[in-house]
Amino acid sequence: MSAPKKLFIKTYGCQMNVYDSERMSEALGGQGYVETKSADDADMILLNTCHIREKAAEKVYSELGRFKKLKAKKPDLKIGVAGCVAQAEGQEIMRRQPLVDLVVGPQSYHRLPEMEEKARSGEKVLDTDFPEEDKFEKLKRRPMAKRGPAAFLTVQEGCDKFCAFCVVPYTRGAEVSRPADRILTEARDLVERGVREITLLGQNVNAYHGAGANGDLTLAQLIWELDKVDGLERIRFTTSHPNDMMDDLIEAHASCKKLMPYLHLPVQAGSDKILKRMNRSHTAESYLRLIERIRAARPDILISGDFIVGFPEETEADFQATLDLVEEVKYGTAYSFKYSTRPGTPAAERPQVDPAEADDRLQRLQALLTRQQREIQDSMVGREVGVLFEKPGRQAGQMLGKSDYLHAVHVADCDREIGDLARVRIVSSRTNSLAGELIE
Repeated sequence: MSAPKKLFIKTYGCQMNVYDSERMSEALGGQGYVETKSADDADMILLNTCHIREKAAEKVYSELGRFKKLKAKKPDLKIGVAGCVAQAEGQEIMRRQPLVDLVVGPQSYHRLPEMEEKARSGEKVLDTDFPEEDKFEKLKRRPMAKRGPAAFLTVQEGCDKFCAFCVVPYTRGAEVSRPADRILTEARDLVERGVREITLLGQNVNAYHGAGANGDLTLAQLIWELDKVDGLERIRFTTSHPNDMMDDLIEAHASCKKLMPYLHLPVQAGSDKILKRMNRSHTAESYLRLIERIRAARPDILISGDFIVGFPEETEADFQATLDLVEEVKYGTAYSFKYSTRPGTPAAERPQVDPAEADDRLQRLQALLTRQQREIQDSMVGREVGVLFEKPGRQAGQMLGKSDYLHAVHVADCDREIGDLARVRIVSSRTNSLAGELIE
């Protein structure tokens, strides 16, 4: 019996890429590959790329450049680029980096096994199509393998919103929702493999409209179906668009005990002028009223958000409107970035904000968001929360897990195992985590 081939995958960006990397690994498992943590040991290297961050493509080319010496030492090593940069750059990747053997877009990774075979025979292989077949259905999971207690599950891909700063509609395509029965089958499979918490993924996950037995299901209806899965204890979802936050989903936050009190709901800016330039199709006021309705349904919910500062034509007054919105919402956590151009997007052609000004605004926004995050963390001290333990801590007898609100929680002198769900009293707040004690 021949020794297994080794696969090294480096994953960039969003949770959906994490999910995609797992599925690519499973697809290549059928070709005799096992994962390795080191590129030096690999027979195949895959970079699963993201196009959201600044200079994403250049960072991928830089990473590929580091593999030149390794490829020279191991001529049989195969190198592939997957994900959104692969979709956007296509043949250009092979032109700029001839050491690349295959390029595969995010809608075609179910074709990896046949692409790998062609690459092994010496072909250069490119597939950035948007195929008609269901890649999830084509990619049947390998026999049961134990999983950690938390997992991602993609339910929706693509985006029809066409925000002026975003490449997702071009790299992931139009919105497509998976049929509910296939999601439920995958969820049950994950639970059998040890998963107790599932995070539903989609570029616009709350726009989900997958086929059900009696017509399309909304995301809320899908959550209620998942609520019936024995052994599944927690449900989360990300990322949502304010325009798709429907009444039944707000009601699910009020009524579904398995749906965790955490919501990532990006607003991007607090200025109506900038929101219109971004093509966000909501206003600051409509967003604030939506937050009010969500908190009326679930008063303890932790709100997370995304922000872009220095968007083309943003003035100091526009930025101040963003600060005002943040002050009103009070975010438990947030992601904030300085605008950077994405070729092919409408905003790339507009007058740009001075980089030094954008840097200053980003620092001011992040200072405010950090203060709010710490205040909310500090307010958890003395409260009782559920914690799902995911791994041992750094200290002897310590366990680390996630609270209902997605806070990292350390518990000392903990006799619980990975995958246990326990009640914990929070005793202190640290920079990016909480410390707790078991409630007997």
